[in-house]
Amino acid sequence: MNLFYLSTSPVKVGGRILTPDWLPCTSSQGKSIPDSLSDALKAISVSTELTDEELKSHLDIVLTALLEKKKDAAVETVRSGILPTLAQTLRSKSNLSCQVALVVAEMAREAAVREPCIQAGLVKVLVPHLKSNDQEMLLNTGRAIGRICFDNSYQQEQLVQSGVIPRLVSIMKEYPENDPLVNVCLLALCNLVDLDSAREALTELDVADVLITQLKRAPDAERRHVILEILGSLGESDTLKLQFAESGVPEALSEMIQGLQGGSDPHDLCSIKIASNLIVSLLLGDESMQKCFGDGTGLVYQDVLSWLQSSNTQLQLSGALAIANFARNDSNCVKMLDLGVVPHILTLLEQHVDEGDVSVQHAGLSALRNLAIPATNKVRMLEDGVTERIKSLLRSDMPPVQFKLLGTLRMMVDGQEEAALVLGRDAVLLARIMEWCEAKDHAGVRGEASRLLAALIRHSRNPEVVRAVARADGVRHLICMATSEHVIMQNEALVALAIASAIDIESMKDPVREAELLHMLKKMLEDHTGAVEVKFSALGLICSLANSSAMKDELNTINMRESLIKLTDHSSEKLASQASSILTLLGDAS
Repeated sequence: MNLFYLSTSPVKVGGRILTPDWLPCTSSQGKSIPDSLSDALKAISVSTELTDEELKSHLDIVLTALLEKKKDAAVETVRSGILPTLAQTLRSKSNLSCQVALVVAEMAREAAVREPCIQAGLVKVLVPHLKSNDQEMLLNTGRAIGRICFDNSYQQEQLVQSGVIPRLVSIMKEYPENDPLVNVCLLALCNLVDLDSAREALTELDVADVLITQLKRAPDAERRHVILEILGSLGESDTLKLQFAESGVPEALSEMIQGLQGGSDPHDLCSIKIASNLIVSLLLGDESMQKCFGDGTGLVYQDVLSWLQSSNTQLQLSGALAIANFARNDSNCVKMLDLGVVPHILTLLEQHVDEGDVSVQHAGLSALRNLAIPATNKVRMLEDGVTERIKSLLRSDMPPVQFKLLGTLRMMVDGQEEAALVLGRDAVLLARIMEWCEAKDHAGVRGEASRLLAALIRHSRNPEVVRAVARADGVRHLICMATSEHVIMQNEALVALAIASAIDIESMKDPVREAELLHMLKKMLEDHTGAVEVKFSALGLICSLANSSAMKDELNTINMRESLIKLTDHSSEKLASQASSILTLLGDAS
């Protein structure tokens, strides 16, 4: 089909062959019609009794000028005042409607004429033509509407309200192999899909099947990217995430990635990046994630494993992120460990230790951290030497990697006495933790380093670890952590300090005095806005310190009893009882 056919085939006149580009136009009476744009526009605007054939001849001239991109042709067309005539022609659904729609489409390439087209009611009279059975009419109409309404949110919302979404999907179903027409529909959806009303309309349609069909037959990267953008925007909806998973969208994306791997074409690499990111996004939905996992046998999960071993950094990144998303419940974590995912992640991390990709390291550590949440997995991962292998990342100077490494190590020692003991006695690790505890420009790294330090003491409860932390000058960092604005960090620090003081008070005395910890604890107890759990943890630390005669004297010196007496009337019975017990310990049963 020649979508831009204007008038007639070449003809022989007086021995010369004339082409449609400059063939003189004649009316039914044989009178010559002016071939200049201004004359044609004037004829259309002035006359109210033009026959269809006469109007067509004038429109041919207008269309030729627009197609040849003659300067100011679109603006001149609007200024001529013919827009109402064009609207009326479309409204009456005459034989010239298709040509008029093409004129409007070409005219609307110019941003300056779009608002006048809207004011003339062209959008309203074009929309009904989307129900046409003529594919060329659909194409011209779609292009005209799309260009007029481009970047106009109000008009786009009006289009959705007029019911264009179901029709766009229907057109792609009816004419799946008409590439120009499909392209117009896809571009229209791409422009509308960010509207809530459009997404709502699409949830009621099997748009996933249509998009998968077009993705598989996409002739080029441009078409692929439009489809991927639509899928990405729709995939933000939890409802559509599940619908996509049930319709096979992740599998189609994975298949597309498989077909593009190995090449170096930048457009193909871009498609791989968009598609793999989209799969990761779809896995954020719990139900869609579980469907893709398929108890470890799902096609998507199997492909994700292969991404971890790919030479494509983008696929490595998406693979690690996908594993982290799959590892959002204990049963999946246990199953993935059974299926041997951890060695793949460790190998990937080791590939990026020196001058590697920070995002890949961060994602790989996130995956390991999530996998280590179930207690049974911790034991197995420790037996497999995971902590030793990821310690190679200690030399990283990238804060995001440092932050995630600290969090992963903290998760690994959670409830694991042996692991905490091994790491807590590691002088190299402790020295690095001390450095990160003083990371002035990175509060997250500083906080995670302190939390790991506290965790090593809390979970090992071992005098060797306490002494190692004290020798490394770690106690002052725990004391600093106890003043954090985050209650959970305050509690972790206070509990660690209490355990350390109970185990080896001699290692704790000097750091406690230097930091004036006792005054800090007194202030905590007297803070009326302080959290009850923080005060309770502070009392636990005071109790540990009071078991030392030297510390008991110092507690009495700063009149800690006064603060404790006030707490005996606290509304929390547990807190009041603990305060009374410590008063007794300090030698004052009042």
